[in-house]
Amino acid sequence: MRKIYALVLALLAAPLSAQVDEKSEITVHNARSGAEEVIDLPEGMVMECDSLLSEWMAKKYLFPDTTCVEPDVNPLFTPEEYRERLHRLPVVMEMPYNDIVQKFIDRYSGRLRRSVSYMLGAGNFYVPLFEEALDYYGLPLELKYLPVIESALDPTAKSKVGAVGLWQFMLATAKRYDLKVNSLVDERCHPYKSTWAAARFLKDLYAIFGDWNLVIAAYNCGPGNVNKAIHRAGGVKDYWTIYPYLPAETRGYVPAFIAANYIMNYYCEHNICPMKTMHPLTTDTVMVSRNLHFTQVAELCGIDKEALHALNPQYRTEIIPGASEPMSLCLPSEKIATFINHGDSIYNYRAEELFTRRIEVKPEQATVTRTTTTTRSSQKSSRSRSKASKSKKSKKSRSSSVTIKNGDTLIDIAKRNGTTVEKLRKINGIKGSNIRAGKKIRVK
Repeated sequence: MRKIYALVLALLAAPLSAQVDEKSEITVHNARSGAEEVIDLPEGMVMECDSLLSEWMAKKYLFPDTTCVEPDVNPLFTPEEYRERLHRLPVVMEMPYNDIVQKFIDRYSGRLRRSVSYMLGAGNFYVPLFEEALDYYGLPLELKYLPVIESALDPTAKSKVGAVGLWQFMLATAKRYDLKVNSLVDERCHPYKSTWAAARFLKDLYAIFGDWNLVIAAYNCGPGNVNKAIHRAGGVKDYWTIYPYLPAETRGYVPAFIAANYIMNYYCEHNICPMKTMHPLTTDTVMVSRNLHFTQVAELCGIDKEALHALNPQYRTEIIPGASEPMSLCLPSEKIATFINHGDSIYNYRAEELFTRRIEVKPEQATVTRTTTTTRSSQKSSRSRSKASKSKKSKKSRSSSVTIKNGDTLIDIAKRNGTTVEKLRKINGIKGSNIRAGKKIRVK
């Protein structure tokens, strides 16, 4: 009976779903004020599933589960059932149930079903990496679902405020945790480096707040905003107490995180089928110590450029700036030997065509054309000025140096020529006071 009721409810809601799918907010009832409250959704919850499925990794290694039973039917459950399931999760972090958490669970199990299916499949690519870094720093492994709400597991995701990558690092925070960001490289998109940086960041936040829900909130809006909210709440360090004083998106951030943990564990109960994952190709890394272009690698090693971008998302363009410092290049394992065997030829291949930035340029000299008159008087005047100029130059040239006489000192020569000993030393490169008679010395 429950499933029949759910199916009818789904059919009734279908005409409306297309109108609200693109909304980036949810509305919840505030029990204290009695008013309806609008909460912004985290970035990862508003990403289009079709754009995620168009990524190279998804096209290459993910495919739908055609054996899924009733994939469009979302069963209804009582609040007690949701509360009990959250309580049974094997986690360290506190994950309570309330109406706000329920709203986010409804969004994941309803309109975001396809996205959840994708993330359950894509998780096979990234979650083991997340768990390794979190375990190394002794952090709760349930934090592995933070990128679900941050980026929907898209390594190249970019938010409207400029946060980038799986873990959505802002530029200043990325720099603080040693992630390189410049015109050619953005290591916020590097799955491995960004994950280990995020683990360090989360550990540092826990050292400040000592409460994981506050850590999650601070990860979203910054420690400063959380501290201000704590102060406005009278100094109470509890997320649900400071909740009204947090930014709109952060008020939904912890509930979204709890909902993500719920749906990634109880997807079967909601008839959500993970996309099946083919075993991804094995990869290896080589270090590049000279500038290298993706075209050089693609054409000489026989690799698709789209694959190169997917395996090396940290490079903003198709240039690997190895000349500045050694850079990593991730390749399919079977292509490593091919790359190494090419040696210098891979760097030289079409280099002049692909690297157009000039190293040195010589500025052009301006050509000045003077007009002259043909009248005899002007010619005479010109010759006259020319002779006078030559005479002056000749005198100037003759007077610019003198011959040292017997008994001359630098002081004597300086006095005769209206200059100083220091200037004579400077323009003649004389270090001491020794000069030799008969030699010429510049005085100007």
